[in-house]
Amino acid sequence: MLDAIIVVIFILAGAGVGYYGIDFLPTGALEQVNNQEGLRFVLAGFSALVGGVTGLAIQAGYRRLERQAREMPVDRLLSRAVGLVLGLLVANLTLAPLFLLPIPWELAFIKPLAAILGSIMFGFSGMTLADIHGRTLLRLINPHSVETMLVAEGTLKPACTKILDTSCIIDGRVQVLLDTGFLEGQILVPQFVLQELQQVADASNEQKRVRGRRGLDILKQMKETYPDRIVIHSADYEDIPTVDAKLVRLAQELNATLLTNDYNLNKVATLQRVVVLNINDLAQALRPTYLPGDNLNLKILKGGKEPAQGVGYLDDGTMVVVEEGSVHIGHELQVVVTGALQTSAGRMIFAKPQGSSIVAS
Repeated sequence: MLDAIIVVIFILAGAGVGYYGIDFLPTGALEQVNNQEGLRFVLAGFSALVGGVTGLAIQAGYRRLERQAREMPVDRLLSRAVGLVLGLLVANLTLAPLFLLPIPWELAFIKPLAAILGSIMFGFSGMTLADIHGRTLLRLINPHSVETMLVAEGTLKPACTKILDTSCIIDGRVQVLLDTGFLEGQILVPQFVLQELQQVADASNEQKRVRGRRGLDILKQMKETYPDRIVIHSADYEDIPTVDAKLVRLAQELNATLLTNDYNLNKVATLQRVVVLNINDLAQALRPTYLPGDNLNLKILKGGKEPAQGVGYLDDGTMVVVEEGSVHIGHELQVVVTGALQTSAGRMIFAKPQGSSIVAS
């Protein structure tokens, strides 16, 4: 019913504008028209058509906005509303002195223009900050909630904001973590990281250019899949030359967690007391542990250092050395784990063909 009312109102408004708008045409132009009443109805019909199309577009936008509001979590909806109200309040307080200034009538349009632009800017900033610090804002509004009491006593720890660096975006595994639900909280992509990603995508080196474009595609997919969680942050530090140092500063100011797979950035951030989540460390920790006696299906790809050895690789890249495996190169083989060795280059597993009596030395 509401949809029909919106469309009918715009059709009637358009018809009225077209019918009476002829009165505002120059007198000389009307004198050349023989049938002014017919022209009124033609303009009214055309304007009613334009009004109907406009009404349908606004009705579709209203329904889309209503659907997004229904799907949005209540805490995010409330925090955005509070952020918008606070932003508009700050805009009014900030722009109040402007309206007291004596401005010539030729420049009178500056006041309403500044009011509109200021309200939009501060309102949007308030909603953005509410997205980042929404839970903190709600705890301030309702300090006696169950969540607040649990956080206060240390039983519950709120999800921290995660800041992505360039290498982590290009790597692509962060998207899988988001899809599986193991990564919680707001995901922040600073503007300077986005600029660095664009510079890599525009590099003259073909390999860098491919990596940069892949990173932009991954970021676009994450933004489309999780529009409420992925936030592009406009913060920048002109006095800091490197992107890594900017990331550490931003993480310190927001008390956020830095998400990276850069070894050097990991060490520097840890030294400056910034919490770091290293995807490479996570992948290493999640590698399955194989004990002597475990069975594996393995494809022997090449020969080993010893003449009778064959070498294959697990899905995570772990090298498996199989005794008497050289005769099975190019074929899949059922092997039994006999031992493992952790080296500086990674982990190495030793195995033997199933049914063999070979004992690892």
